[in-house]
Amino acid sequence: QVQLVESGGGLVQAGGSLRLSCVVSGSTFTIYGIGWYRQTPEKQRELVATISHLGTTNYAGSVKGRFTISRDNVKNTVYLQMNSLKPEDTAVYYCNAQVSVGIGVDDYWGQGTQVTVSS
Repeated sequence: QVQLVESGGGLVQAGGSLRLSCVVSGSTFTIYGIGWYRQTPEKQRELVATISHLGTTNYAGSVKGRFTISRDNVKNTVYLQMNSLKPEDTAVYYCNAQVSVGIGVDDYWGQGTQVTVSS
């Protein structure tokens, strides 16, 4: 069973920074793409940033230049460094990973971590 556990969310003032972490755990597995999504009560879940197993990154236009995604393949961890935070970045942030435990690749989600940016 593969589990994703996020951490690092919290309350920060506009202009501040936070660093989210997501650890993938379980029995023998391979992580392919991994990334972050966010959701508010008013909006559907949206992509924030992803990183492939080769290190190719992709960002939503609204966070490009402010957020940086990275991964540590030894620790099975993905990070999201969020700088110059804005109130509109307030959301629940979810980690998502495409993981293979043998045959095929499946989608896994974390439980989410709340990020609140005050003005």
